[in-house]
Amino acid sequence: MMFLEFFVWGAWYVTLGTFLINNLHATGSQTGAVFSTQSWGAIIAPFIIGLIADRYFNAEKILAVLHLAGAVLMYQMYQAEEVAVFYPYALGYMILFMPTLALVNSISFNQMSDTEKEFPGIRVWGTIGWIIAGLMISFVFLWDAEANVKAGLMKNTFLLASITSLVLGIFSFTLPKTPPKISKGAKVKIADILGLDALKLLKDKNFLIFFIASISICIPLAFYYQYANPFLSDIGMANPTGKMTMGQFFEVFFLLMLPIFFKKFGFKITILAGMLAWAIRYALFAYGNAGDLTFMLIIGIILHGICYDFFFVSGQIYTDAKAGPKFKSAAQGLITLATYGVGMLIGFEVAGWIKDAYSTTTLVNNVPTIVSDWKMIWIIPSIIAIAVFLLFFIFFDDKNEKPVVPQ
Repeated sequence: MMFLEFFVWGAWYVTLGTFLINNLHATGSQTGAVFSTQSWGAIIAPFIIGLIADRYFNAEKILAVLHLAGAVLMYQMYQAEEVAVFYPYALGYMILFMPTLALVNSISFNQMSDTEKEFPGIRVWGTIGWIIAGLMISFVFLWDAEANVKAGLMKNTFLLASITSLVLGIFSFTLPKTPPKISKGAKVKIADILGLDALKLLKDKNFLIFFIASISICIPLAFYYQYANPFLSDIGMANPTGKMTMGQFFEVFFLLMLPIFFKKFGFKITILAGMLAWAIRYALFAYGNAGDLTFMLIIGIILHGICYDFFFVSGQIYTDAKAGPKFKSAAQGLITLATYGVGMLIGFEVAGWIKDAYSTTTLVNNVPTIVSDWKMIWIIPSIIAIAVFLLFFIFFDDKNEKPVVPQ
């Protein structure tokens, strides 16, 4: 289940930007709008889980229905030939897909007696699924090869995702029964669903700074999701999708290193290391190339592990410690809504604007071709990451903070 869940996502999301630019000839703003469907899905997902899944249906059944419907929408994305046609299907798909991320966790947790010990071994299969999808695109099907991208074969990633979603939808009916958590007659408040009770934590200056930094750092993060694959393809790197899976490999490695780093240096330094890694990554992208400086691009990809684990995972641990038992779930929900919802929504839009501002259309062999100034496109998110780094470094005071140690 976990393998297929993230295989579906990894099969099309990494190469989405490349597909939009090359197949549908999307502008930066149009590409940003399509990627923003993830954020809208993240914002709407709590309502689907809180108002429907948790009250009326078994989790495995609604997981099955969402993936079966998702397979249909994904097939429509495969057939779309214009951004205007593609966008509504992408929006519908992400509204259905984002709730499944919580559902697979819920089904997994329901079968475990010791979540902290058992869940990592299950969740790692999701990362493996994402990696396998990327390797297949680059080394089995060769869809991201330069000639095949120009031939329009990147659209096949949606067909692959559609078939896998269909398989997962059917398979989900066989998963262990996971009944609703809340009785039908019980009242569910919108504030509970969105984690608004945790807003009280913002009275704490340090948590407020962390909250603002969490939203702000999602702006440079969006650049990576939106343009890393198109950038690597555009400058001529071979097998870009497969090479980007190194980010996931090292994500697992740095996740294992996180408790050691956390214990030795503390929360503030760990978070700052994650922010600095973002700035360094984009600087490497700005000045690297697919020739003698390829190693700079590879290091930038590998830094994904530090970027994600040292900021987001550390942030989840910090939030859990600050909230305490009473607001634990609400606080995690609020941070998720703020980052993957609001933060990424802003980030995708900004990335689209920057891409348009530093791109021009020229004739290449009498064919209109978009030429992008990738150096500037990557320098800007690097500067944003440095600004967030300085904000957190100056205003977050860890002298009065209790030690936060990950389990």
